[in-house]
Amino acid sequence: MASSFIPVPAGSDFPLGNLPLGAVVRGAGGRPSLAVALGDSVVDLKALHVAGLLSLGGPVGDGACFTHPTANAFLDLGPDAWALTRAALTRLLTASEGVLRDKGGVRDAAILGASTVSNVLPMAVGDYTDFYCSRVHAQTCGELFRDPEAALNPNWSRLPVGYGGRASSVAVSGTPIARPHGQMAPAEPGGTPRFGPTAKLDFELEFAAVVGGPPNARGAPVPVDAAAARVYGYVLMNDWSARDVQAWESVPLGPFVGKSFATTVSPWIVAAAALAPHAAPAPPQDPAPLAYLDERARTLPDVALTAEVVPAGRGARAATTVTESNVRHLYWTFPQMLAHHTVGGCVLRAGDLVGSGTVSAPGARGAGCLLEATADGARPLALRGGGSRTWLLDGDEVVLRGRCAAREGVEGLGFGCARGVVVARASARERALQ
Repeated sequence: MASSFIPVPAGSDFPLGNLPLGAVVRGAGGRPSLAVALGDSVVDLKALHVAGLLSLGGPVGDGACFTHPTANAFLDLGPDAWALTRAALTRLLTASEGVLRDKGGVRDAAILGASTVSNVLPMAVGDYTDFYCSRVHAQTCGELFRDPEAALNPNWSRLPVGYGGRASSVAVSGTPIARPHGQMAPAEPGGTPRFGPTAKLDFELEFAAVVGGPPNARGAPVPVDAAAARVYGYVLMNDWSARDVQAWESVPLGPFVGKSFATTVSPWIVAAAALAPHAAPAPPQDPAPLAYLDERARTLPDVALTAEVVPAGRGARAATTVTESNVRHLYWTFPQMLAHHTVGGCVLRAGDLVGSGTVSAPGARGAGCLLEATADGARPLALRGGGSRTWLLDGDEVVLRGRCAAREGVEGLGFGCARGVVVARASARERALQ
C-alpha cells in the first residue's frame, strides 16, 4: 500500500486509499470548494486545477468541474472520469511523487488543515429517496404494530419498498435539528387531533448512495447489472423521525411531515471504488426476485455502523452506543434499489440521494433506531452513567459512524461521522425578536 507525503495518523478514517470527496469553506461566508480528505488535512481540488495539476483531459475535459461549488458537474461525468481523477490524485499525493510535494506555493494553497475549514453539503440534492431494506428492521417494526405472524407485508420480499423523501431536508453533519411540530392522534378515540412539538423524536441509522453519471433517458430503466455504475459513492445518513406525527399521518400514503424536517448526512462521500476491496456477499434472497431485480453478483459494502446518543449537558464521555450494525445486513442491494427505482421510467440525475432505510442487525445492540431499541417507548434505554431515554430530548446529540476494518493487504477506512444536536424550535414571535 502506497503512503502519502501528507502525514496520516494510524487508524485514520481517511488514508490515501480513501480520498473521499467533499466541499469545504475557508472562513466565514467563503465560496465552497471541492476537496478530498487525507488524514487530518483536506486537499483543495480547485487549487490543484488552477495550478494545472488537475486538468486531465479525456473524460474530465479541462477540469472546470473542479471550480464548481458542488460536486454535481463532476458526478455527472461518470465512471471513466471518476477513475481518472482518483488515479491522478493518488499519484499527486503519493510520497514518491514530487510534483505537488516540492511546489511550496501550490502545496500551501492546496493542502489545508481540516480544522481550518468548514464542511458544507458536497452536492446539490435534486431528489432524495428512502428505502426500507433491512429485514431485521422491517420484521421488528411489523411485530410492534401488526400481528407478529404477519410482520412483513407480502410485497416486502418481492421489491425494495421505498418512499420519496424531501430533498430540502438534507443537511450536512453538524446542522442543528429543530424539534418539529405536527399533528398527532387524538388523546381519545374520536377526539380532536393534537398539535405541537413531537414527543417521540427518533434517529435512524442509514447508509445512502450518491448517484452520478449522465441521466438515463425518460422511460428507460437502468438494468440491475448496470446500476452499480450509477453510484459514485456513499455517505452515512440519519433520517430523523417524529414517530407520533408519522403514526397519525402515514395511513394510507406513508410518511410526510414526520420525516420531511431533517436528514443529516456525513460530509465526505466515500467512493464506491474505495469500498470495492471491502465488498461482502449480500444475504440470500428467498423467494428469488423477478428478472429485473435478479442481480448476477450481489454484494454490499462491509461497513460497520454505530449510533451513539450523547445526553444533553453530559458531554462526549457520557455517549451511549445504541446501535452496532453493518451495511452487509441489508436484504436488498443498492443496484437492486436503483433498478426498481427506474423500472417505471424514473430519471436518475447526478446528486440524487438514495437511502437504505434503517440498517438494523440481529442481536441486543442491533436496533437501528429508538423505536426498535425501546419497543416504541415501552422499554426505556439505559444511558451510560445513569438515566434513560425512550425518545430524544432537546440538547441530545446523535452521532453516526462507519468504518471498514483493515485486513491483510487492505487498509481500513471510514466515513467520519454524521452528527446532529436536537434544539427546541423557536416560536414565530421569538424568531421575530431575534
